Amino acid sequence: MLTQLKKKSKLILPGLFISIIVSIFSQYLAVFLPTMGSALIAIFIGILLGNTLLNKPSLNSGTKFSEKTLLELSIVLNGLILNFQIIKQVGSIGFIFILLQMIATIFITYWIGRAMKFNKKFSLLMGAGNAVCGSSAIGTVSPVIKANDKDKGMSITAVNIVGTFLMILLPLISSVLYHNEAVQTSALIGGTVQSIGQVIASAKLVSGEVTNLAIVFKLMRVLLIVAVALIYGKLNVNEEEPLFSKTTVVSAADKNPEKSIGIPWFIIGFFLLFILRSFTQLPQSALHGAETISNQFEIAALAAIGLRVNFSDIIKEGPKTMLYGLLIGLFQVIIAVLLIIWLF
Repeated sequence: MLTQLKKKSKLILPGLFISIIVSIFSQYLAVFLPTMGSALIAIFIGILLGNTLLNKPSLNSGTKFSEKTLLELSIVLNGLILNFQIIKQVGSIGFIFILLQMIATIFITYWIGRAMKFNKKFSLLMGAGNAVCGSSAIGTVSPVIKANDKDKGMSITAVNIVGTFLMILLPLISSVLYHNEAVQTSALIGGTVQSIGQVIASAKLVSGEVTNLAIVFKLMRVLLIVAVALIYGKLNVNEEEPLFSKTTVVSAADKNPEKSIGIPWFIIGFFLLFILRSFTQLPQSALHGAETISNQFEIAALAAIGLRVNFSDIIKEGPKTMLYGLLIGLFQVIIAVLLIIWLF
């Protein structure tokens, strides 16, 4: 076991080290470029290096670890930063907004996909990825609908690319529409941008308050992945049969027990620390330390996200898939803006 741990560490360390170095350098540059901020600088440097000097497979394990694990740890620590007063700003209206936004996104994504002659499974994967939490949602529902590796890979690439565009675009849109007002801006970013990392990166371009609220909106979406996966499991994904009909073809794979679907560990950790913060008097040094560590983890994770954006993937997926993704992103923003006008 110790040997396996050492082997895994050797695979992770190079990419993790690069992510941390980019993070530190980005924070240094942010002192001279305060309007950009360390988050955006880390992403841009990551994208630049990841597509040129550091386009190396040997870094993949470490950047993937940084993007996923460091970000999840950062979210857990955010439970000590938030309090009930912030949550109350979102309230039941916020949950209704997220629910309607997700339902509309999945429905429209599926409809556009079928109109563009994409298969059912790919359209459903795109719906889950855009409505819930990007790659994680696709990874969760793909075994439920028995999606193949090609559809899974294409949808993950397309969703991440669209998320990258929205990550940079939405702070600009929110400044025009809402003058960066916290609740509306957080709803737009937290309810629309695809992955958790992209939500944090986008919100950090506005303010700390927007970042905290956007995380709350986003976590609502992540929690609902369980419901989405259960509903997907009831759908008929055979191409020649209606989506809501009972399947008439049962494959050998369908006879196997379904993979269990649970709440992600970092959501549980987040709420445990949130409850601890809300009902106990913690020293300010502990709260400040949690915020500092969380921020460092976030920026390193965002650097890793940039390092993992591959321009060759955009070219490889082709114009039709990219057009599909961009249309979804456009409709997501339109739906979110209309819902914000109605609910907030």
